[in-house]
Amino acid sequence: MLDIMLPHYGELTLLKIAVESIVAQSDERWRLTVMDDNPAERDTGIPEYFAALGHPRVRYARNPRNLGVTGNFQQGVDLATAPFMVIMGCDDVMLPRYVERVHALIDAHPEAVLVQPGVEVIGADGAVVRTLADTTKRRVYAPRFAGTLTMAGEELAVSLLRGNWLYFPSLVWRAEEIKAVGFDPDLKVIQDLNLILQLVTRGGTLVADDDVVFQYRRHGESLSASSAVAGDRFSEAREFFLGVAARMDTRGWPRAGRAARWHLSSRIHALTMLPAAARQRSAGGVGVLTRYAFGSPRPR
Repeated sequence: MLDIMLPHYGELTLLKIAVESIVAQSDERWRLTVMDDNPAERDTGIPEYFAALGHPRVRYARNPRNLGVTGNFQQGVDLATAPFMVIMGCDDVMLPRYVERVHALIDAHPEAVLVQPGVEVIGADGAVVRTLADTTKRRVYAPRFAGTLTMAGEELAVSLLRGNWLYFPSLVWRAEEIKAVGFDPDLKVIQDLNLILQLVTRGGTLVADDDVVFQYRRHGESLSASSAVAGDRFSEAREFFLGVAARMDTRGWPRAGRAARWHLSSRIHALTMLPAAARQRSAGGVGVLTRYAFGSPRPR
């Protein structure tokens, strides 16, 4: 059984698409838990939708209080009971063979702590898109491979610190490992990379596959996109990468420490956000983004 944990805050339209893509899986070895972080007094129609759905492997609950993004992620970890789990985005889509394929990868690689299945990117309208960010992920930061690739140790840490090429909502996690680490409640938009790097330093193995079975929805209304324009993401990121660099140096992984200290892909991302911050006349955002992109790789 695979636990699919679905943290949600928002409207019903895209959530229904996500849920229906899970229900349509070719392999029935899954269980879905939807954690609705909407305020109880907000009329969303979501509780009524799940009551009418009445699927035996779909559980729905509205949080008694708003937990926020990281808090709802952690709740998903705490509630999972299957050996492996997914923390799916509430606007993403599982293609019909997702569960079937990840079970096959787990069977073939019993040592895996993380599984990255093949992903394609869709826009707000559901059509497949090719964005600059995702093209860069694939052509610059992601390792070149055909079929299945296994990575671990400093090699994996360096690869991810140069540019995080994974798609968090599509990842399959070994539940006992993610429970042992958990999400850092102080992080808002970089909590996924922090968690992954901790699993890597614990000896975790990543299995990546090129069989496309998941659709990741990219649009400009996400928390990470809005916080990037304002510069908030990068204020958090600088302290994060410097802390990771120190931990990697202490561990005896100098190449990973150097990659964290320079965090080039993140600096380039900040540069791409400068025009949007300028258009919004966000002087604070422009200042943060500029200092981040061109700042020293050493602590001040």
